[in-house]
Amino acid sequence: MHMLYDSESFAVVHILANAPMDGDQREHDGPQIPRHGFEIVDKRSGKEVYLDGSWAEMFQSQIQAWQQNTPSQEEVEDTLEGYATLAQMPVVMH
Repeated sequence: MHMLYDSESFAVVHILANAPMDGDQREHDGPQIPRHGFEIVDKRSGKEVYLDGSWAEMFQSQIQAWQQNTPSQEEVEDTLEGYATLAQMPVVMH
């Protein structure tokens, strides 16, 4: 789990669900499909959305674009606001 962004309004965490733990060298039964996603927490509403699959790929593309052209905090927050409209799950533990 990697914190990518944290402000007064939003937090974004990259979650690597199938990433091996440090020192975990055991073999797994059968093929493993790599899964990862992004959790976006809207601190103002107390809700979160988890992006995986094609949503995660789209968000990953956005992050790569931000790495190429450093956006202002306002631009980042505007983009996260769009994703926050999908947030339905209340944040229970963070």
